[in-house]
Amino acid sequence: MADDNHRSESEANVIRDELLAGLRAPAATTSPKYLYDALGSKLFEAICELPEYYPTRTEAAIFERHGAEIAGSVGAGGTLIDLGAGNCAKAARLFPLLAPAQYVPIDISADFLKAAVTQLQGLFPAIEMLPLGMDFSSTLDLPAEVSRKRRLFFYPGSSIGNFHPDEALAFLRRLREAGGDLLIGVDLVKDHAVLNAAYDDALGVTASFNLNLLYHLNRLLGADFNLREWRHRGFYNPQESRIEMHLEARRDIVVHWRGGERRFGEGERIHTENSYKYTPDSFAGLLREAGFAPARTWTDERDWFMVCHARGG
Repeated sequence: MADDNHRSESEANVIRDELLAGLRAPAATTSPKYLYDALGSKLFEAICELPEYYPTRTEAAIFERHGAEIAGSVGAGGTLIDLGAGNCAKAARLFPLLAPAQYVPIDISADFLKAAVTQLQGLFPAIEMLPLGMDFSSTLDLPAEVSRKRRLFFYPGSSIGNFHPDEALAFLRRLREAGGDLLIGVDLVKDHAVLNAAYDDALGVTASFNLNLLYHLNRLLGADFNLREWRHRGFYNPQESRIEMHLEARRDIVVHWRGGERRFGEGERIHTENSYKYTPDSFAGLLREAGFAPARTWTDERDWFMVCHARGG
């Protein structure tokens, strides 16, 4: 998917229709993919540095401790397809271990991705790099330039948690049908206080990340969201086994966009993101149902996070 200033009229209309359907729903909602404009991507980088946000460093520690074993399971010299690549840093740390022949980073924020790949290509000139700006959440239409040689889909950071379990199953099935193995990070169920702090940090970076969505909606819809009229809410819902992020109206307000408007009452929310947490058994069942062979898994010492290598068969 192209960035805001480089979309075709048809792409812009599809995005507009999707967003307005969510905003007009009885319980307003938006897809978490719209959190990641250029500024949102940078704010998420900052979140990953926060002391409360354990997933990034815990996953990195798993790769550091078990990297050679993971590489032995995955193999070297294949096609590394990095889903939601962002600044490409997570995949780049694996280059010495996996030595991919081709690296295909995919991200919705195309300009941010291209800048990261330009820098990375200078550090690893022997690796062919093919950045793709696209939304892979609902379809995975890879161009012919993406090699079919020993494909490995890399999906770190527990981004799989952004999908409802039914959507996660459909997504994993699409990966399975695209051909290749899967190397994926999965956040595990743990103490609720740890989860709540990770998504509502003391410094307020996650709040800024969530609120920035409103700036993005203003650009995409010609809307007039005022950030001062909204607050961030992030909390664990144990019944659904998920973190929820919302934006909550501080008072009664009316938001306008091209061709329409909506009234939000004080305390009314826009649901912006879920992050489902799994047990090892529940995620193994999901992989099995998607058609993957039983996975090899690695966890940290506290069993907070899990990395899985699942063969596509």
